[in-house]
Amino acid sequence: MARIHEEYPMHTSGLKRMQALGRLKVGEMNKTEAAYAQRLEAQRQRGEVIWYKFEGVKLRLADNTFYSPDFAVMAQNGQMEMHEVKGHWQDDARVKIKVAADLYPFRFIAVKPQPKRDGGGWSTEVFE
Repeated sequence: MARIHEEYPMHTSGLKRMQALGRLKVGEMNKTEAAYAQRLEAQRQRGEVIWYKFEGVKLRLADNTFYSPDFAVMAQNGQMEMHEVKGHWQDDARVKIKVAADLYPFRFIAVKPQPKRDGGGWSTEVFE
């Protein structure tokens, strides 16, 4: 227990401690991203998606400010899309995707898993 207090002092909020514990290495998907990758792979096999890459693009928004969408996706029609997978939105993430949509000629799509009680699947929000 003492070790936890050293790494995460008592003045650190529970949310901050949880976020710090849940961070993954760059290039490593969380469960929600992995589930979405399976969806993209099924779409690729059906010919609905030509190509996709996890953390494949890094976009400059301003000096020392970057945005890396979860997935870069090329749709069947050749249009590039940037897909952001969210279980919960942080305010800064919503701002970054809106700024990126204003700066770049890609279609930005945020996806969120729907609860099974609501039929499952994914809800989408498009930023253009």
